[in-house]
Amino acid sequence: MSDGHAMKSGYDGIYEKWLAGPQAFWADAGEAIDWYKKWDRVFDASRPPFYRWFTGGMVNSCYNALDRHVERGRAGQPALIYDSPVTGIIKTFTYRELLDEVARFAEVLVRQRVQKGERVIIYMPMVPEAAVAMLACARIGAIHSVVFGGFAAPELASRISDARPKVIVSASCGLEGDRVVPYKPLLDKGIEITSAKPERCIIVQRPQYKASMIAGRDLDWSELMADAKPTDCVPVAATDPLYILYTSGTTGVPKGVVRDNGGHLAALTWSMKSIYGVEPGEVFWSASDVGWVVGHSYIVYGPLFNGNTTVLYEGKPVSTPDPGAFWRVISQHEVRVLFTAPTAFRAIRREDPDGDYIRKYDLSGFRALFLAGERCDPDTLQWAERQLGVPVIDHWWQTETGWPIGANCVGLGMLPVKPGSCAKPVPGYDVRVLSDGGQELPAGQIGNIAIKLPLPPGCLPTLWNDDEGFQNSYLSAYPGYYQTADAGYKDEDGYLWIMSRTDDIINVAGHRLSTGAMEEVLAAHPAVAECAVVGVADEIKGEIPLGLLVLKAGVPRPHAEIVTELVQMVRERIGPVAFFKVATIVKRLPKTRSGKILRGTIKRIADGVEYRIPPTIDDPAILDEITADLTALGYGHRAATSRPGRQRGNKVNG
Repeated sequence: MSDGHAMKSGYDGIYEKWLAGPQAFWADAGEAIDWYKKWDRVFDASRPPFYRWFTGGMVNSCYNALDRHVERGRAGQPALIYDSPVTGIIKTFTYRELLDEVARFAEVLVRQRVQKGERVIIYMPMVPEAAVAMLACARIGAIHSVVFGGFAAPELASRISDARPKVIVSASCGLEGDRVVPYKPLLDKGIEITSAKPERCIIVQRPQYKASMIAGRDLDWSELMADAKPTDCVPVAATDPLYILYTSGTTGVPKGVVRDNGGHLAALTWSMKSIYGVEPGEVFWSASDVGWVVGHSYIVYGPLFNGNTTVLYEGKPVSTPDPGAFWRVISQHEVRVLFTAPTAFRAIRREDPDGDYIRKYDLSGFRALFLAGERCDPDTLQWAERQLGVPVIDHWWQTETGWPIGANCVGLGMLPVKPGSCAKPVPGYDVRVLSDGGQELPAGQIGNIAIKLPLPPGCLPTLWNDDEGFQNSYLSAYPGYYQTADAGYKDEDGYLWIMSRTDDIINVAGHRLSTGAMEEVLAAHPAVAECAVVGVADEIKGEIPLGLLVLKAGVPRPHAEIVTELVQMVRERIGPVAFFKVATIVKRLPKTRSGKILRGTIKRIADGVEYRIPPTIDDPAILDEITADLTALGYGHRAATSRPGRQRGNKVNG
């Protein structure tokens, strides 16, 4: 256990203060926001379980991110630093310059007849225009839905169908290292296969790839901006949606997480100082993508609400150009706090195990590293601590919550670090560990992690146009609780240990993806009778999907050829972000007597960890076959698997 700064921590006092008076606590946080009209009720419980925060309040998120800082002396301070090693461009926007861009693009949207409450889909690479488009939507009260640029046309189409956008904002291409990824063909295909056609598409033409434009529908960003005049903020209700962000559902159907304006503003502003420990004027860098929740909360909104300088980085942790990429950015832009995924650090460590590149840069102003996106293995955390000599904080949250649930709150004074734990629940969250029957479990016992309702400000109030789905997905398992779908435990000190997902969502490099959606693609292949996809441990990405396929009888084709086709199908249907590259043909899949595929057992065999034969298994001999198949792929041999003594053989070396 690291020492941290436990003696100075005010965490316990602040958590107790929240617990004793949550409404007073959040009313106090709300005072940091600029309101057109203060709230009537800080907490509205009139329609449980659809609780709302700051009802009656009128506000604008863009005003709080930009205008107020310009009015109060930050006009000349850098607001956003665009750093793109893949194009060789570094460009800084002051608060005044960023406000001008945003206010003019807001007018562009108004000219396209986008009104308050209408949706705009943003399908963009990591360029400043992505942040500008998000803030411009917020400025006029339109609801943005950012779709990660790496998603394939069918994934994009499903989001267009659900959000029904008036306008789509996109770019001609994205850049993956030295590879140009044309976005426009994917956009055109996505629109073609959906019934919800947007009226207009606004395209940023990048020099690396010129997109062909469809007359009457597609418009050029720079041409529209050439004569645009700034437009003012539109007041919206605190409870009005700011954005929709789609997250993988267990059925493979994306769920539209809704974020409101008022609660989001209060929670994120509070989090910047209290959790991340950054003061206005300091440089904060979240090395994520605007397509993910981290990019929404901590590239665009949180840092700007707090008057920070935020870094928007278009590059990789390694190979753009080397494993020193992150240290160059931190040194050059005087970054105080970095937030990234453990995946990034595994990649850096693999390329630079001794930290030689770290010592090439002046990191004297760097204070803390935050990791989230998937559980950080203690090895990686301790390596980063040793190399950087600053606190390394593993924290935990979800697309649905929008800001951290469990964290070592630097701004409240650090607690001792326990590698492998995300420390304690953040004020605002009453986290419990429940049995399948809903009983609270004692310390040290793994169970279902749930949050006692109401959720704090900033969390999802519902799903887009789907109150019933919101209740079914999150509130039905344990009445009175939000189900996180994560499993873990609390230790005797009240620290949270998040161990795994409880459903079939896997976490590939911090990107939550549904194995069910991948299985759907594989099952569509004419040669495949049935299949299973499980997430297996991967040194760099945390988890990667592994496919097991049973072929239809009498298929004469070479197995390798079929696997190649399936990998390509997943790439086309879900996108390269799924990182689906490993699959094998098996004779049969292990199942329960009721026909349920034992995915958890397959995963444990593949990961080479101990497992017990499930009592409900139909035929235990299948596990030997699967073990042999996985061993041939290079999986399952890292540890012996143990079996109950009554089964054939006591030990099996996979």
